[in-house]
Amino acid sequence: MYLEPTQDSGRALYLRRISGPVTMLNLLRFREIADYSAHRWLEPREPISGRAAYELYIAHSTPHVEAAGRRVTFHGQGGPFLIGPPEDRWDLVMLVEHRSVEAFFAMAQNDDYLAGLGHRVAALEDSRLLPIAERDF
Repeated sequence: MYLEPTQDSGRALYLRRISGPVTMLNLLRFREIADYSAHRWLEPREPISGRAAYELYIAHSTPHVEAAGRRVTFHGQGGPFLIGPPEDRWDLVMLVEHRSVEAFFAMAQNDDYLAGLGHRVAALEDSRLLPIAERDF
């Protein structure tokens, strides 16, 4: 289960020295019922689905995303792989473009943004976040 970056993975991204925009490939698998055990102060009165908790995260994070100059370039329903492990599935796939790695890190360390991050953690059973940079062939 992967829900948050590690210090090592953040360092590795920084050391890639990507100049210009970076796009984050998000693969998200939702919990059937959101788990707010680590973020009780955000917990809704009634249990909600992981997908509903992720929608709360999106509502909270959108102003911070826009202020940081990032934009969602693709948002779509996932499913099982055509090529890949047959038991693996992703419910939601997103491509999110950031102005730069530095802008991504600045937003990810913003206290107002971090205040709602618990909705994301509660929502997800598992996730992957792959930074990708365009390159000339």
